[in-house]
Parts: sequence; structure tokens; C-alpha cells
Amino acid sequence: MATRELVWDGCVNVRDLGGLETEDGGSTRFGGVIRADTLGLLTPAGWQALAAADVSRIVDLREQFEIDNDPPREAQIEVVHVPVFDVFDEESWNEVEAASAGAPSPSVATTRVYLAFVSHCRRRFGEAVAAVAGAPSGAVVIHCHAGKDRTGLLAALLLRLADVPIGTIARDYALSAERLRERTDRWLAAAESDEERARIERIAATPAAAMQAVLETIDGEYGGVAGYLEGGGLAAGVIAAARARLR
Repeated sequence: MATRELVWDGCVNVRDLGGLETEDGGSTRFGGVIRADTLGLLTPAGWQALAAADVSRIVDLREQFEIDNDPPREAQIEVVHVPVFDVFDEESWNEVEAASAGAPSPSVATTRVYLAFVSHCRRRFGEAVAAVAGAPSGAVVIHCHAGKDRTGLLAALLLRLADVPIGTIARDYALSAERLRERTDRWLAAAESDEERARIERIAATPAAAMQAVLETIDGEYGGVAGYLEGGGLAAGVIAAARARLR
């Protein structure tokens, strides 16, 4: 029986994007797209579970330095690298960090940061959607490091293309905080100051309200996810193919 919750030993934030109700009364397809945290953490048993899921392509959203520090892969599966954040220079990152640090709550901080990502990384998100759309038959795995920010935004764009309601997408996004809780707690325990702990709590949060606000902003400013992607140079046929992965 198909399930959204997947157990890939070594990873903690893995789930199928199938099984979510759509606005027209249907549901997203299982085995189309799977979201995950970094696959470098997988044990041999975890790699076997990934292979058993009929994965045909991995879309890796990390930067090159993250990949360089990754252990060798244990499965011979095609990997497409789309470094979402390589469009940022130091000055841009400082602006994003300042906007986050000055926010009155983790939810507002996440909203501000994600809207900056949506604006600056539009072309890269389009490339990632295209990598999903053009994959061979089988499941596509999308992942970054923790599987919540870059992966969370890409998953949200794909699900919105598949006509999943914004509220449903936001609630699914929020699941990552619980999946990552043990890692976050270790990170907090190692913090050396209250300021550092506050920063960790801010950047580790996955508030549903933040994703809700981001998707509503995309609807308002770009006319929806399809308009956002088309304006970034993605062809309508590619967008339709990405939608078909989940419908």
C-alpha cells in the first residue's frame, strides 16, 4: 500500500509527494516525486530502500562545497545538480541575514528569507522544475541538506502546479520541523550563547504560516506558480510536464 512516509535509513526527512488532495477532488500521484534531506547520510540499507523506490533521477539542490564534503554515493543513479543558491554574493547573503535577524518572529523571518529566495533564485528554481519534468520514468528525488528550505520551496512549487491547496502544502512543509527535531536539539545544545540559540531557532523553524504567505505572494505578484516559472524563462510545455509528474 502506498505511503507518504518513507524509511530510508540515515535520512530523517523523507516523504513522497503523493497522496495529497487537489483542488479538483483528485490527489497527487505516488512514486512521482520524493523529497529528502541529504542523501550522503544514507546507510547501505538506506541506499537499498532508495533503489527499491524505483528512483530514476536525483535532483541535488546544494552548492558545490556541500557536494565536495559528501561521502561517495552507493547507488548508480543519474544526478542533476541545480545549485539554487549560487546566485547569491556575500552582500546579498548579508541582506537576507539582516532581514531575518530583524524579524519579530521565526514565521516572519522565514517568510522574508523565502521571498528573497523566490526573487533571487527564480531561474534556478525553474531549472530544478525542468530537471524534475524531464526525468526518465520512475521517481525523482529532490534534496538539499536538511530537506526543508530549498527542497521545501521546490516541493511547494511542484505541488502548487499540481493544484494542491496552499494550506495543504503549508502543513506538509511544516512537518520538517518535527522530522529534524533531534538534529536541531543537538545543534541547540552546542550553541555557545543565547544569541546563537535564537539564531538556530529562527533558521530551523518551518512554520506553516510562512509557506502560506510565500505561496499567496507568488499568486499575487506572479499570477501563480506557472506565471512565476514562465516569467523566469520556463516553457509552458515543461511546466505541464512537471505537473504531470504529480497528477
